[in-house]
Amino acid sequence: MENLIAELKWRGLIQDIMPGTEEQLCKEPTSAYVGFDPTADSLHIGSLIPIIILKHLQNFGHKPVALVGGATGMVGDPSGKSEERNLLSKDILDKNVAGVKQQLSKFLDFNSGKSSAAEMVNNYDWFHNISFLDFIRDVGKHISVNYMMAKDSVKKRLEGENGMSFTEFTYQLVQGYDFYWLYQNKNCKLQFGGSDQWGNIVTGTELIRRKAGGEGFAFTCPLLTKSDGSKFGKSEKGNIWLDATKTSPYTFYQFWLNTADADAERFLKVFTFLTEKEISDLAQQHAGNEHQRILQKKLAEELTSFVHSREDYEFAVKASSILFSNDTAEILKGLNEEQLLQVMEGVPTVEIEKGKLNDLDLISLLTETKILPSKGEAKKMLSGGGIFINKEKANAGEEKINATQLLNGKYLLIQKGKKNYYLVIAN
Repeated sequence: MENLIAELKWRGLIQDIMPGTEEQLCKEPTSAYVGFDPTADSLHIGSLIPIIILKHLQNFGHKPVALVGGATGMVGDPSGKSEERNLLSKDILDKNVAGVKQQLSKFLDFNSGKSSAAEMVNNYDWFHNISFLDFIRDVGKHISVNYMMAKDSVKKRLEGENGMSFTEFTYQLVQGYDFYWLYQNKNCKLQFGGSDQWGNIVTGTELIRRKAGGEGFAFTCPLLTKSDGSKFGKSEKGNIWLDATKTSPYTFYQFWLNTADADAERFLKVFTFLTEKEISDLAQQHAGNEHQRILQKKLAEELTSFVHSREDYEFAVKASSILFSNDTAEILKGLNEEQLLQVMEGVPTVEIEKGKLNDLDLISLLTETKILPSKGEAKKMLSGGGIFINKEKANAGEEKINATQLLNGKYLLIQKGKKNYYLVIAN
């Protein structure tokens, strides 16, 4: 078989790897799993790396298994956390699990009937019937407290101010049992995850060895950070979600387009399926032409098309030109309300009564909405050609605002100078 690990290595997606893992993946089609945390009803871009690795597994003929942690979501994973997280109710977890399942089915082939068809499992299905006494008798006896205490995730929390609850301390046993159960019931031989998961994953391989006399394999991926050291995946407004209703495709596209030059080539390796040569060629074109943002544009194209659709990507490109070019009046008029509000996300808004519009001249509108501080300033800017309405230059002679100018019957985009925009909402 083709060498999946070699592919993941050049992409920078391997940190730790258990001996024998590469050989196992080259020897035969292998079932491999990763866990998704159902703390929200949508995944965010922090989940893209495991999704992409599952996709690589499938592309190389292996069977991807996506585990949604309906049971472990009730416990809380201490790995990489400084304090205990809030535990979720069964109803909220069920809603979140359903949302995550729906999203994953967009990226992976679950229905082909091939041996490499993806499968989704929920660990609540095998945990809800296990009693506490059964668990500590059948699982707990195989792993010593010394072994559990030696894990970095446990050490860091025990040394911290707040310590660690017994609930969280048992998490590695619960995750370890997931691997054991999947090994026994689904012939799943490999688990992967972020580098903070290494301790939990190894506990699983240990359970497989001690309880089933078998051999489990594992690798982890580096936790992604930006070149400036800041955490990847957050914007000023918080998470970048994969759900279009939580983060619009336009905002998603803009996030990738704004990638720093120092990160763009690395992100193309990590987040896309472009070949090594394709990425190398793009990097050569980009060098010396950084202002053209060749790498960032390709990154935004690949990711927006992958997570949303080609149509969403094409809309985002078209919409991006609206605020940065003055010959886009026709594009602006063609947007529906949802698209318009996507493009105007972050543009300051001012409200005005719809009935007032017919009585106001443009200068009064500019001052009443405080877009300009005085009528004198407004006249001066207008006569200098510095005011645009819906991307069309307003002339000094055009005194009245016409209701037919309202976009979608409700909005006016007013531009002051080259870069200052205001969305007037007529209610």
